Amino acid sequence: MSFLIKRKKTLQIKVGNVKIGGMAPIAVQSMTNTRTQDVAATVSQTKRLEKAGCEIVRVAVPDQEAAEAISSIKDQISIPLIADIHFDYRLAISAARAGADGLRINPGNIGSKQKVKAVVDIATEFNIPIRIGVNSGSLEKDVLKKYGGTCAEAMVESALRHIELLKSFDFHNIKVSIKASDVHRTIDAFRLFSSKTDLPLHVGVTEAGALYPGIVKSSLGIGMLLAEGIGDTIRVSLTRDPVEEVRVGYEILRALGIRQRGPEIISCPTCGRCNIDLFDIVEQVEKNLLLNPLPIKLAIMGCVVNGPGEAKEADIGIAGGDGTGILFKKGKVIKKFPQEKLVEVLLKEVAKYEKDTTI
Repeated sequence: MSFLIKRKKTLQIKVGNVKIGGMAPIAVQSMTNTRTQDVAATVSQTKRLEKAGCEIVRVAVPDQEAAEAISSIKDQISIPLIADIHFDYRLAISAARAGADGLRINPGNIGSKQKVKAVVDIATEFNIPIRIGVNSGSLEKDVLKKYGGTCAEAMVESALRHIELLKSFDFHNIKVSIKASDVHRTIDAFRLFSSKTDLPLHVGVTEAGALYPGIVKSSLGIGMLLAEGIGDTIRVSLTRDPVEEVRVGYEILRALGIRQRGPEIISCPTCGRCNIDLFDIVEQVEKNLLLNPLPIKLAIMGCVVNGPGEAKEADIGIAGGDGTGILFKKGKVIKKFPQEKLVEVLLKEVAKYEKDTTI
């Protein structure tokens, strides 16, 4: 499906060892929700994010202790770390010196031009990028007055103003995000901004909410933009364990045919013909393969007769009914076995497939 998406080529930057923009793979990132000052908790959560496939992690830096903790955190993780800074430019300086791979700021709340320049100077010294993060809830008063409130045009003007400020200091190592908490404004803002610049873009819907509304809003907002070729990194924003953000991020990329990570499970929604506990079987398989990066298509069907045909594109599939389980591959039945061994048989076949593909 990916050939249908004509991705916009943007300028390329690097966050640590991860290339952003310039047709590099769209990176999935997340943000810790631990207290950054708690090094052990932040490292533990980041390592869980790494296992889930997170490629860039962002941490909050509300004070000097958090900024200084970055050094210890960096020593124990494997992915690039971005320091999230608000209000106090000195925290950006400390975070960069502590080893942050990038800085996320909203220049509008950093303060005077000289304070922004101090942030730019430290980023230049350590050769790290700055992400300009514009949120609909933190626009400048004069911009809000000009447009009569928050809208896509106001968000884009704010972003362009900040970009010009950074460029006036001869700084060009920039990534941009323009997020709102609703899908329409987010999409409109990114579309408009993308038409005006070739800077790499970090895409997401901010403050998207709890699990279900957050997944829906993020899938629509991020998915529609990616389908139009807009976006170089993504973050799904959920009021949830951040590992869930990474999982949803990859599912969005998979659904669009952009990137494949981990098993894709095809399963029927069940109907009156289903006489096995398909919900439980799917849940068992998901739990066992949750962190497995193997890109394989699996089918778990509730009908022995129709299952293989309905899921003939699956690499490996199982179906059950009337005490009998079947294993099928690419729509062809391979063997029959007792129904209670459905999960066991599928997991063994996945392990065999994984071994064969790595030899």
